[in-house]
Amino acid sequence: MPGSGSGPGPYEPDLRHHGDAEVRGADAALTDLAVNVRTGTPPAWLKARIAASLDGLAAYPDGRPARRAVAARHGLPPERVLLTAGAAEAFVLIARAVRARRPAVVHPQFTEPEAALRDAGHPVERVVLTERNGFRLTPAEVPEAADLVIVGNPTNPTSVLHPAEDIARLARPGRTLVVDEAFMDAVPGEHASLASRTDLPGLVVLRSLTKTWGLAGLRIGYVLAAPETIADLERAQPLWPVSAPALAAAEACCEPSALAEAAQAARQIAADRDHLLARLAEVRGPDGHQVHAMTPADGPFVLIRLPDAAAVRTRLRALGFAVRRGDTFPGLGPGWLRLAVRDRATTDRFAEALEKALTG
Repeated sequence: MPGSGSGPGPYEPDLRHHGDAEVRGADAALTDLAVNVRTGTPPAWLKARIAASLDGLAAYPDGRPARRAVAARHGLPPERVLLTAGAAEAFVLIARAVRARRPAVVHPQFTEPEAALRDAGHPVERVVLTERNGFRLTPAEVPEAADLVIVGNPTNPTSVLHPAEDIARLARPGRTLVVDEAFMDAVPGEHASLASRTDLPGLVVLRSLTKTWGLAGLRIGYVLAAPETIADLERAQPLWPVSAPALAAAEACCEPSALAEAAQAARQIAADRDHLLARLAEVRGPDGHQVHAMTPADGPFVLIRLPDAAAVRTRLRALGFAVRRGDTFPGLGPGWLRLAVRDRATTDRFAEALEKALTG
């Protein structure tokens, strides 16, 4: 059921906690199922392109070639593209530049959009989806008066892929509709994407190149929107916000060979996710209790619910695995964990560790 509110309730999640906190410092030695960055990345060819850009570091960054490449990748004119230092920067720009009186954020989802809105002084209304309907969005749940709506697709952490037509029904004159598609390139065929749509009023689509290509440390993403919206967001940016190496990476990742590689990676992720779900279905606790995994799952991660999740997470760390706690996402609680999809061998090792962790 939908929920709302701008003030803290009995329990207020830590919106600034993210998966990287699980694997910092000495914890970096843990097998990482907490961060949703594809393993084995960036590929050698991409590292070479980034390294080649270092010869030009004395010059100020020129984002025009990368902007044209992103535009061509989505069949859009360049004036509908804004390059950003990761998708996270885009949320800050939206919070600063979009004039909204009643913003609504659909939860559970990536918490940075709400955090950015609050930092900019906006009251935030939460539309909280529930497990009862599989965390799926019904457009009628979003308040009619909301003039800024933010929704993830596929949604982190639930791995729900909302139908494109349901998201499109949220668009209307006088409303800015922000769709976070940071993980859409991990969906084979990207069939629910709105990135190339120009007919929906107020549509703003966010994309990230950090997940599929292993560029979280480089910070590169982009916004797709109407030219006037792009101009407003660009005015809120500092000068030269995206570095020359990041621009080189964006241009390279939009080339046909890179898009083909990303499409193959998406298919492999889907197969590896099926294997993870199958292994989770086999895991049993000491009382025969099963792990409950949210399905269908369409992102490069799976959300699970189990008893004593916090204790199990601690035991998993002792067994060499880091997983993402779920209680920092509004709408979830201490019984949830998020697991990144990894290769089959890693999943098999994790399933054995999880069974041990469940026994205490």
